[in-house]
Amino acid sequence: MTESAIDILLVDDNSSDAELTMYALRKANFGNKLKLVRDGAEALDFLFGEGIYARPDHRSTVPKVVLLDLKLPKIDGTEVLRRIKSDPRTRNIPVVVLTSSDEEGDVGHAYELGANSYIVKPVDFKQLSENIAQVGFYWLQLNHSPKSR
Repeated sequence: MTESAIDILLVDDNSSDAELTMYALRKANFGNKLKLVRDGAEALDFLFGEGIYARPDHRSTVPKVVLLDLKLPKIDGTEVLRRIKSDPRTRNIPVVVLTSSDEEGDVGHAYELGANSYIVKPVDFKQLSENIAQVGFYWLQLNHSPKSR
């Protein structure tokens, strides 16, 4: 897969959660065009074409949806969300917060920063698979977003 074919940017530092999410996406036929990054700094580099992702054709790598964990190393998920939604190049990318936190403060803050959806990761794998399949179906097949600049 070339990076120009990204539908989903998965931002998660927990290896188990990332593997389960990728498995669920593949099982629902949404995992073919997926990019996994492990921290907030790498997510921002990927989205803005900086660091190891700096190249002239980077514009073509804008994902259709970002699945974002909140608790990330280097730069936390709330800061990643703030930067995505405050930049005209990326503000139209749907961001689904996919996290283990169900704290009302985290939920409210994520929506204040522009999250398009907030999903608490269920502990049960079957429920996680179903939720991920629904997320993929909605954001990749049903939803029509304006193009990012």
